[in-house]
Amino acid sequence: MTTPAAGAAPRPRTHDALLKDIEADLRAGTIKVGDRLPGERTLAENYGISRASVREAIRILDAMGVVRSSVGSGPTSGAIVVSDPSAGLSSALRLHVASNRLPVQDIVQTRILLETWTARAGAAREGGDAERKQAAQLLEAMDQPELDRATFHELDARFHVALSSLAGNEVMATIMESLSGSIVGYVKGAMDAMEDWPAVLAALRTQHHGIFDAVQSRDGELAARLLREHIEWFYQRAGDATPPHPIT
Repeated sequence: MTTPAAGAAPRPRTHDALLKDIEADLRAGTIKVGDRLPGERTLAENYGISRASVREAIRILDAMGVVRSSVGSGPTSGAIVVSDPSAGLSSALRLHVASNRLPVQDIVQTRILLETWTARAGAAREGGDAERKQAAQLLEAMDQPELDRATFHELDARFHVALSSLAGNEVMATIMESLSGSIVGYVKGAMDAMEDWPAVLAALRTQHHGIFDAVQSRDGELAARLLREHIEWFYQRAGDATPPHPIT
């Protein structure tokens, strides 16, 4: 196998031109969310690359949450631009957490920094009625009796994302959703391992209501403090319940 000379620029991949052009078209508005990309044959002919290279580019865009692709024929086939940034970020972060490159503890610290900021911003922001309503509905759903752990975990994650959305910052909300998704396996594993789950569940419900009430009362400092205490409390319990190596 021939190796490149030291200092030589890496050889460009054949599908890079297609990726760069799609990015340029998105920036220019030539391609918009909901649009369908041309078929494999057309893209291959336009860029002078193989259909295999086109498929590789589409797979990358799919993994990044830029398009949703499906095989077959008909109105739902092909690659459609969707722009779901949290999906791609969550997948990438989750893999790096699984490899122990990104420690769960560091993810938790980042969550605290971001969620306390969004709590202050969300409490001070005018508007956000839709997000507040969604958070209230999630609280009500989490209060339902005989809720299984998996369902509670899903609702819990969505509640935190809804709270973060109150700040009105799309980038922050996307990052929060991605961070939540990156440790979904760890959190679920910790919940499953908690022998005193009924007591933990009652405490989580009380904490959630306290945080939401503080946001509703426009007390950002109290909401931020309660969020910090809530997150630190849960991960302390998670660390006590799970083995040394995170479940991912």
